[in-house]
Formats: sequence, structure tokens, C-alpha cells
Amino acid sequence: MSPVLAGVLQLLALIAALALAYRPLGDYMARVYSSDKHLRVEKWIYKGIGANPSAEMRWPAYLRGVLAFSAMSVLFLYLLQRLQGSLPGSLGFSSIDPDQAFNTAASFVSNTNWQSYYGEQAMGHVVQTAGLAVQNFVSAAVGIAVAVALVRGFARSRTGELGNFWADLVRGVVRILIPISVIGAIVLVACGAIQNFSGIHSVGQFMGGSQQWNGGAVASQEAIKELGTNGGGYFNANSAHPFENPNGFTNLFEIFLILVIPFALTRTFGRMVGSLKQGYAILATMATIWVGFVALMMWTEFHHGGPAFDVAGGAMEGKENRFGVGASSIFAVSTTLTSTGAVDSFHSSFTGFGGGITMLGMQLGEIAPGGTGSGLYGMLIMAIIAVFIAGLMVGRTPEYLGKKIGTREIKFAACYILITPALVLVFTALSMALPTPPNSMLNSGAHGFSEILYAFTSGANNNGSAFAGLSADTNWFNTMIGLAMLLGRFLPMVFVLALAGSLAEQKPIPATAGTLRTEKPLFTGLLVGTILIIAGLTYFPALALGPLAEGLAS
Repeated sequence: MSPVLAGVLQLLALIAALALAYRPLGDYMARVYSSDKHLRVEKWIYKGIGANPSAEMRWPAYLRGVLAFSAMSVLFLYLLQRLQGSLPGSLGFSSIDPDQAFNTAASFVSNTNWQSYYGEQAMGHVVQTAGLAVQNFVSAAVGIAVAVALVRGFARSRTGELGNFWADLVRGVVRILIPISVIGAIVLVACGAIQNFSGIHSVGQFMGGSQQWNGGAVASQEAIKELGTNGGGYFNANSAHPFENPNGFTNLFEIFLILVIPFALTRTFGRMVGSLKQGYAILATMATIWVGFVALMMWTEFHHGGPAFDVAGGAMEGKENRFGVGASSIFAVSTTLTSTGAVDSFHSSFTGFGGGITMLGMQLGEIAPGGTGSGLYGMLIMAIIAVFIAGLMVGRTPEYLGKKIGTREIKFAACYILITPALVLVFTALSMALPTPPNSMLNSGAHGFSEILYAFTSGANNNGSAFAGLSADTNWFNTMIGLAMLLGRFLPMVFVLALAGSLAEQKPIPATAGTLRTEKPLFTGLLVGTILIIAGLTYFPALALGPLAEGLAS
């Protein structure tokens, strides 16, 4: 079988699996967030944290819950790392330095999972399981909760109430993420991923020295790292490591975990707003971009540019022989079009255009299908922008799902789409202009610039993947990328929740003959065009200096 055909068949198998899971999972999540009943274990949690799950919150209170919980999570994870040397199960590792502890705490709480450290050489069992793995669950649940709050803003009328953050957070963890993660971890263990709490041990002599590995609760963390679109690996090689991703089946299964909740949330959206067709329109937009990017990546990486490419069957540098070009291309696109950041190959080793595709996937806002929750609310923001543009073209007041998109709403949406590019471009410019940060680049020219642009694109968009050539474990990059991750995660949430509150207060507007039909293919095309144009106008100059220049020169 040719490598190209193998890649296409894997893509088709993945699409079929996602299609089978779409309806039951989407409907289940809609029931989870619409129910007024609480499980016994949830009641224990509410009692322990002193929360009233039945109390409705307006958007400022909901936002305070998000920010307070996340701030305490950052503090807890920071202190856990700083005290690691005194904790049991530390495997002899010392405490983490302050700048790296801040960076890692910001990373995992913001659902980014950017790692400027070697996981198997820095973090013991306690930090990995009680700190990082816990944040994989709760940070993903926070994203889903904010998305559900925005959906309620569309679904409700004449009220500013958006639900209860603590109830949404707990339900997301207890009813969705934990059950699926348990199943996912069992599958991974059955297929060869490790799951233990062993210490460091030697595995033999290599090149005159001993090779040492430490074990860990890898399969369980791998499952939630993908399912929650987190991405942080137990080992530095991430999902390219055979302990995390043993074979071709687990590779495809992990891609499935990355995509299943973000895609299924479109059905949850349709069910909660009372129109499944609206959910299908958002799904079609996400799927069009995702499939288009996968096809473009495969073409780029399979394109033969010389004898070495001919022999290998494509651009195999930086890719695992276990997976090949096709599966690596699907993984790379899926992880950068979501906020996952896990890698089964090294994006810095992709072709110039291939690396640019991964970067552009993040710069779209990671909305196709995006992260758990963040992809849905990001796409709904873009839908509001598309409706506004359509209204300008026909001279009508824009409406979406029976709600007017007025001055206030469009300001919130505009602020949302401007925040992340501003963070990316400003931090990149500072890093290139100052004398010290460029010393971290291991490559010069266009590829070196791409390393820094990719780092801040990844951080501000809460992705977490990296161009491996950048030595990011410095005071500057630990601090600046940490700030980019926090600001890129929580500032947009301010405007999402403010928009949700504004929409919930409105009275529904009946559809008329002049109302734009947002469930039709025409709107899907308009939405795809709007997304690509906005990202292109924003990032094209920076992309031209980096991956485009490198691709044209190769």
C-alpha cells in the first residue's frame, strides 16, 4: 500500500469514528448542562467548596468564579512545583525554579500545556498526578463551561442569568471528562502505553553510557491530555514517545480523542438553542477548514522535492516511522486547529509550508474544531462577525439566532478577535527587537524568526506545541510566554461572558423574509471566508517573514 493511500484511509476511518460518536455524545452533553438534578458525588463536592449549584449567576458573577478558581489553581500548582524537593514521590528531582514554575502553572491552568522542561527529568509523580493531571481535567471543564454560558445567552431571553459556574465546572469533570478518560486510558494500556508509579531504572548500555527511564501514570494522563485538548506530555518527546503512543492504532485513537468533544459540542449547541440545523452549520464550517488543512498538509509533506523524498515516500525528517507522513500530517493539523499542542512528530522539521500550516491553524483562533469549549465559543464569535458583515452588505440590522447584533455585541466580538493577535505580534516583536531573546534561536533567518513567532502564537492561543529549535527555558521566555498564555486565555473569556449576558437580556426577534438564513450552506461559505480573511489580513506580514519565505526559498 502506498503511503498516500494509507494516509487517506486513516483519514476516512477517523471521520467515520467521529461521525458515529457525534450524535450520542453531543446529545449527552446537552442533557448534562440542561439538567436540574445533581449526582450524590457532585453534592459532596458542592458542600466541600461551599457552593450553591442552584443559584443562577449573571455574567460578572460567572466571570468572577472563572477567574477566582483559575487564580487559585495557578497558585496551588506553582507552590506544588516549588515544594517538589520536599514531597514524597519526587523521584529525587529538585524543586522547580521560580520562572519555570510560573510558566508551567500558567500553562496548565490556561489549558495550554506549553512545556519548557523535560517531563521525565523534572517532574515527580506527585506534581505529575496531583498537579498537572488535575489541571488537565479542570482547565478543560472551564472552557466547556464558558462555551455553555454563551450558548445559554443565545437560548435565553429577558434575563441576564447564564447558569452556575460551579455546577457547570463539576458536571464537566464528573459526568463527561472522567468517564471518557477512564475508557480512553484502558484502551491505551491495552495497546501498550505504560501506567505505573515506578522509579528511575536503567534499561541498558548505549554508546558507552547507561540509558535510564522513569515510569509514571502515563496512560491516564495521556487520555485526558488529548480528550481535554491539553497536550502536555509525560515525556519530552510527547506523543512521539512509545510509552505514550505505542503504535499506529493508538495514534489514530489519540487524534479521535482530540477531536471528539469539540466536534460533538456543535450538536450540543444545536440542541440547546432548539435548532439542530444551526449546529450542523457550525459543524460544516469546522469540518471544511479541518479537512482542507489536512489535505493541504498531506500534499505539502508528500510532495517529492528530491531523491531523499522519493526514497522515504515524503518528508520524513522529524517524523516517526511507526506513523509515517499521512498520520503525522493528520495529527499535526488536528493538534494545531485545536488547543491541544500534543505532537507525534516535530513541527520544526516539517517543510517550510508545512510548518506554516501548523502556525496558521493556531492563528485562525483554533476554532476548527478548536479546544474543548474554546473552539465552540470562538466559532460563535466568528459567526457573529460574519452576520455583521452580511448585514452591512444588504443594509439590514444583523441578527443571529433571533438576537440583534448591535453596537454593544459587535464591540465585544471585535475585542475578542483583536486580543490574541495583539499578544502574538507584540511579544514576537519585543523578542526580536531586544538583544538577548534572539540568542535562544538555534536557527537564523526565516526559520529562526518562525521559532519565536510559533512560540507566542502557541502560547497566546493556548496551544502548547513548539518549534523545537527555540531554547525557551530562559527568564524572558518563561515569563513572557507565561503572561501570553494567561492573557490569551482569560481576557477573551471576559468578552465572551459579557456578550453572553448581553444576548440573554434581549427579547427574541421573529424571523422574517429578510432574515439571513444562518443554517444554510451559503452562510457556511461566508463564515469560512470571514475566518480566512481575518486571519490572513492579521498575520500575513509575519507569515511572509517566516514560513512563507522559508517555503519559497526551499
